Amino acid sequence: MGSELADLKEEVSLLRKELSRVSDEAEVRKVHFKYGYYLDKCLYNEVVDMYADHPDTYVEFLGSRYRGKEGVKRLYNGRFQQSFVNGRNGPVRGFLLDHIMMQDIIDVDPTGTHAWCRMRALMQAGVHQSVKDSHPRGHVQWWEGGLYENEYIKENGVWKLFRYRYFPFWHAEHEKGWSLTKENYIPWPTKTYPEDPLGPDEIIEQKMLWPDTRVVPFHYPHPVTGKKTSDDDLRAPHFGKDASTGDAPLTLALPEGQSRPGAGNAWTSEGSVRVLPDLVQNL
Repeated sequence: MGSELADLKEEVSLLRKELSRVSDEAEVRKVHFKYGYYLDKCLYNEVVDMYADHPDTYVEFLGSRYRGKEGVKRLYNGRFQQSFVNGRNGPVRGFLLDHIMMQDIIDVDPTGTHAWCRMRALMQAGVHQSVKDSHPRGHVQWWEGGLYENEYIKENGVWKLFRYRYFPFWHAEHEKGWSLTKENYIPWPTKTYPEDPLGPDEIIEQKMLWPDTRVVPFHYPHPVTGKKTSDDDLRAPHFGKDASTGDAPLTLALPEGQSRPGAGNAWTSEGSVRVLPDLVQNL
């Protein structure tokens, strides 16, 4: 009887852990989806509040990083809010900025305080012809496809965006499609804050825009083989050329001054390693 009771307690404990993991995954998914709904309608105050107050918080976007909560505010309340909606918090008539978030792969570590998410975004954006003379972007419409490889942390019991990496993979003007998109469709930032009052805190070498088709690194190993995708396989050389001729592989490396105390450790869930050991945050 005692042995059966001990087995039952162990089973209940395992079920509790599994329930917590599944619940946390659902919460992280909702955090990102809610972020997307605020972003769609240029509710940038609400967007900024989705980010963690942790000093290591950052946004990596278009070859640059905005570090800390102040950097996050500079990007959303500065760059985006000023250029898209003239400084107001909320939409303006005739400006479309819808983000469809999908294909999410979420993994939560055993502490229930750190999570990773790979997710795809498909954006439709533009300015209606009826307001082309009053909106600074004029009459325009375009598509954007991108990938997130984000990290999230739980602060005071609430899941928040932490290390945000968005790779806008391709752009296309609606009338022409993606095969005619000019290279470097969106200009890279060239100046940092404070030289540029709305600029990033640092410019980084990691830049990718269509027709560059390198692989955004996966935070997880292959679910069957358990192997990490090789660096050469993340490259995108020209057709028929050796991988070494392509641009260097993209990485999920941390900026200077940040670290992963748990790097090198592996933990499993449902019988498989869920996150690459070199990306594990907690001990």
